[in-house]
Amino acid sequence: MIGVLLLLLLLLPLFLYIAAPQIRKMLCSGMCTSTVQLPGKVAVVTGANTGIGKETAKELAQRGARVYLACRDVLKGESVAREIQLITGNQQVLVRKLDLADTKSIRAFAKDFLAEEKHLHILINNAGVMMCPYSKTADGFEMHMGVNHLGHFLLTHLLLEKLKESAPSRIVNVSSLAHHLGRIHFHNLQGEKFYHAGLAYCHSKLANILFTQELARRLKGSGVTAYSVHPGTVKSELIRHSSFMKWMWWLFSFFIKTPQQGAQTSLYCALTEGLEILNGHHFSDCSVAWVSAQARNETIARRLWDVSCDLLGISVE
Repeated sequence: MIGVLLLLLLLLPLFLYIAAPQIRKMLCSGMCTSTVQLPGKVAVVTGANTGIGKETAKELAQRGARVYLACRDVLKGESVAREIQLITGNQQVLVRKLDLADTKSIRAFAKDFLAEEKHLHILINNAGVMMCPYSKTADGFEMHMGVNHLGHFLLTHLLLEKLKESAPSRIVNVSSLAHHLGRIHFHNLQGEKFYHAGLAYCHSKLANILFTQELARRLKGSGVTAYSVHPGTVKSELIRHSSFMKWMWWLFSFFIKTPQQGAQTSLYCALTEGLEILNGHHFSDCSVAWVSAQARNETIARRLWDVSCDLLGISVE
């Protein structure tokens, strides 16, 4: 029996190597097949200096959009912008400073953008943090909730009138399958009573979906639609805070999506014609995806909206 187990362990790597292309294809299904071109359109992509955000921005630029790379690291962003310009031939790829962990930075970005641009057709709320050691943003918010949810909540709020003026326009919020493990603990939103880095990420990804659904409800009839997406398990810098996740990503590297593959569902929701009837829905692999019971709770979504407004000093409508 032990001999058989040892043989299986020895053969497992070989099996994974042989089967990897087929398994990876199965796990990485879903491609944006839209042929829509974007001349004259304006897009903002947060966290566009790496990973999924970079690939999303590159594809939007390839289609002729004027693309803003909204990122914390401006030098890295400028390097990526030059790369995208070279690849696509589109010189309208711009970099602007945006630190989602600081509401002053978010407000400054929005103020400058609104002064610079007459339109905004696509907003991709892509940036995020994952499994950080406990820390707080400049405004005292727990880092996951502050960056992944509240930062994008404020940014969207500040750009919403421009999106309405530019309608039809779209908002895409990058969430995660991890939302299934998330809960909104209103008595512990800042993680001061109890904290777990992995669960904090899950809670913030649930908040992304609840925000999307409540936003979609409020935007009905405005010409602006909103979608949340699970990009898949993607090789990116998001796991930089977790040695365990780095090891897991390395172990299963054959089956993990590339950033280009991970960008497909965001692109699908930003570009696919006729998607307006699915306003507020959640997508994975370019198809409507199931969400948890918590993510379908309208009462929690509305309360989270009100609490978020209160935390950010936004008047509740």
